[in-house]
Amino acid sequence: MKPGPKNLITDVTGLRVGNADDAVIKTGATVLVGDAPFTAGVHVMGGAPGTRETDLLAPDKLVQQVDALVLSGGSAFGLDAASGVADALREQGRGFQVGDQHVPIVSGAILFDLLNGGDKGWAENPYKGLGRAAYSAASDAFEIGSHGAGFGATTAGLKGGIGSASLVLDNGVTVGALVAVNALGSVTMGDGPAFWAAPWEMGGEFGARGMGTHDPSFEPRPEAQLGENTTIAIIATDADLDQAQATRLATAAHDGMARAIHPSHTPFDGDLIFAASTGKIALSDPGFDALRLGHAAATCLARAVARGVHAARPHPGDTLPTWADKFS
Repeated sequence: MKPGPKNLITDVTGLRVGNADDAVIKTGATVLVGDAPFTAGVHVMGGAPGTRETDLLAPDKLVQQVDALVLSGGSAFGLDAASGVADALREQGRGFQVGDQHVPIVSGAILFDLLNGGDKGWAENPYKGLGRAAYSAASDAFEIGSHGAGFGATTAGLKGGIGSASLVLDNGVTVGALVAVNALGSVTMGDGPAFWAAPWEMGGEFGARGMGTHDPSFEPRPEAQLGENTTIAIIATDADLDQAQATRLATAAHDGMARAIHPSHTPFDGDLIFAASTGKIALSDPGFDALRLGHAAATCLARAVARGVHAARPHPGDTLPTWADKFS
């Protein structure tokens, strides 16, 4: 396996990502949209999730494909970002057809960034506009770090961010990850610069700081309140998967979150992973290939988490330093 040419989730052909953010509010939204509808699944392991249209991603539901996936800041307010994306899709005639109407299928998840130093005294919910702007910015090239849903994200002691990574398997299948890192836990070991994801780093993509030291007696003592965190992610592939297989891929990818964030999946986090399949490449060995895909997804996600934090940059009013400020 090796990273794709862009080392982004958009190495999966037919997918685009857009970011939009507001520096005053310190928040943003990120959208993943396909050139055509794509199969999607979801798996939630955190104790405090916030979601839109995730029930319909179950394999037994009528709608088998979605038009877009949205990651947003703003806690419950941020769910409105998906409405902005749906409006933009409908204007383009996209969506599930019912008679002469098109209903865009847009699933989404939110993270909590309401206490990050930004001005949250808005008179009108800004997230619908941020969702629309993110959709308008969608491209196969996008920036990571302090952008989109990761703009106001934080972790234990460092700013978070939006991260991405990809892998191309020996069989030609591409797997990519997109993640907004806003964790209660830490992405670095102890007080040093080494990332928990270090064993999976490729080509010095997040600083090549190697392995740090870990105190096995470490016991987290969170100051955050229930629901004030959450890492939300998307795994995408061009392998041809149905909804059940996509859901299984999302489940396997949680291993990557656990590798990169210590601790993860806590009652204080709403950790969630979507999986998306564009269906371009048929699997020759569905059983073993599913194992390979799951491993690649976990590896990609661990790298994407570290890349997002590594790329974060400072902005006025920040409550936490960036990794670059603290360790460069």
